Amino acid sequence: MSIVRHPANPILSAKDVPFPANLIFNAGVCKYQGRYVMAFRNDYGYGELAPRRFTGTNIGLAFSDDGVRWTPAPKPWIEWKDAEVSRAYDPRITIVDGRIVLCFAVDTAHGVRGGIATTEDFERWEVLSLSVPDNRNMVVFPEKIAGRYCRLERPFPVYSRGRDRFDIWFSDSPDLRYWGNTQLVLGVEDVPYANDKIGPAAPPVKTPQGWLTTFHAVDKDDSRGKNGWEDKWKKRYHAGIMLLDLEQPWKVVGLCREPLLTPETAYEKDEGFRTNVIFPGGMILEDSGEVKIYYGAADTVECLATAHVDDLVALCKPYSRA
Repeated sequence: MSIVRHPANPILSAKDVPFPANLIFNAGVCKYQGRYVMAFRNDYGYGELAPRRFTGTNIGLAFSDDGVRWTPAPKPWIEWKDAEVSRAYDPRITIVDGRIVLCFAVDTAHGVRGGIATTEDFERWEVLSLSVPDNRNMVVFPEKIAGRYCRLERPFPVYSRGRDRFDIWFSDSPDLRYWGNTQLVLGVEDVPYANDKIGPAAPPVKTPQGWLTTFHAVDKDDSRGKNGWEDKWKKRYHAGIMLLDLEQPWKVVGLCREPLLTPETAYEKDEGFRTNVIFPGGMILEDSGEVKIYYGAADTVECLATAHVDDLVALCKPYSRA
């Protein structure tokens, strides 16, 4: 088996967090100044106003010396709510030339927007860019390519593609503020185990063979009944993996045609807010060649799986779009 779930899973859950918390998931993880930093999504206040509703969402932080045992900060880091914005969530973290770059989603009164921000200390943060609706699941590459910042993203083209036919796209920027050169990376129809949507997951890591990157892939089955807290949850989220060209990262050069991770354990497929969900948000390539993949499970807890980078690259068989 190329990838192994850590025996300590789940590595972070609501019971570990010292402030109000119900669901801890979809975290971004980086290695910064010798320690691991996790920015996690927290949905809280379940059922306080109405059944199956949360009073709020924030982004919390946790720190670790080994990437397995985590200590959450004593209070939330980001909670954005005003007349236009209802919440910020689903953080991803990348270190680019020593600069901490945060990607996140924002629900607004006029649609879902994807944000880019920077921080120097994981306390103050500056928003540099917000996309037009509807776009999210953005991840920034860990280095500039041809002098430009690069990102993967997933727009929501409901009108033109039909509901939930969402794909992975690429854009680049001179300054993290203005994004263009947008190109299709991978369509949902290119992934054999997805029939609903795909999108970016963790920021890529660089290998000699290409940019190794995870993605999420969803299959939908209308015969699925009640799962978790939902009346009817028809979807199943998998983790996929692919290789992108080092110099033209909108080109897929290798693709694993089977899921890297599919919901199998109780905390992924039987328990939690939404069952049958695996959503990677962080990937750390260690000097030893070990890759740590952090993922949300059942939209409820944060988990860890590990593999060797050579094994992951070997899974990505040669690929080119027709």
